[in-house]
Amino acid sequence: MRDPIRVFVGADRSQALAVKVLEHSIRCRTALPVEVVPMVDLPVPAPKDIRNSQRTGFSFSRFCIPELAGYRGKAIYMDADMLVFQDIRSLWEIPFDGAKVVIQQDVKHQDLTTKKYGAPLSRRKQCSVMLLDCGRLDWSIDRIIDGLDRGDYNYEMLMYDLCLLREDEIKYGVPFEWNSLEYYGSETCLIHYTDVMTQPWTSCWNKNGFLWFDEVRSMLQDGELEKRELEAEIQLGFFRPSLLWDISSRSEVPKLLLPLWDCFHSWLDKVKQFKPHRDVYLAKQRRLQAERKPPSQAA
Repeated sequence: MRDPIRVFVGADRSQALAVKVLEHSIRCRTALPVEVVPMVDLPVPAPKDIRNSQRTGFSFSRFCIPELAGYRGKAIYMDADMLVFQDIRSLWEIPFDGAKVVIQQDVKHQDLTTKKYGAPLSRRKQCSVMLLDCGRLDWSIDRIIDGLDRGDYNYEMLMYDLCLLREDEIKYGVPFEWNSLEYYGSETCLIHYTDVMTQPWTSCWNKNGFLWFDEVRSMLQDGELEKRELEAEIQLGFFRPSLLWDISSRSEVPKLLLPLWDCFHSWLDKVKQFKPHRDVYLAKQRRLQAERKPPSQAA
């Protein structure tokens, strides 16, 4: 029997249901067997220096995959804030050509996507969709954190430069279309709602949010998701209070009235004191405070 396509998804508790939506989008478009492994709030050690801490609750989760996979076979890593539109087999079958990991080739459409609300000034090359040859990666998260604590590298070198590997062990082979940062077109295979401030389940201001609403609506119709599950996430403060209105009725609103619709529901969320990604922003504040201190006081 053929081994399944293994997809490991990084998430914290606030995005646990987003993982379920991503999984549905993969399974309903992929003919081969798929094994989706949610990595929600893994017990990853915290670096001693807060400046090297995770930027999300799952930034370091991708480095746990080879061990979770038993150091055998290959695996795909994805973030939770994604949605798939094509058969994932075409991503799974990208050859390694001697490399140990395959990451994104380039970042397109920056002229459009960096002008939106909540976007950065520029977009780095991404490791948020990766192919990993688990049998050739001896990563241990404890050793990796030890390296941060010893000063062998810092967060940026680890996450953006993949300094754990030599350059010839990294292949830039994942097309942008398989990690389309806040951009959707006819060629898009996977959209990444990478800008935390405008993710559809926490913000009314993502022009591609309708794609996520459509996926959730399909899950509700098929019985893959129950309305009470969404209501529970709203009660816990992980999803915005206005989300159910978008899922149930936004598609029926005339296009000219959509700005008013979004303004009203954004106001409603504020009235209900919704604070998106509260833990992420609190951690960011603590990290920025540490960065303002002299190095001797920051750890």
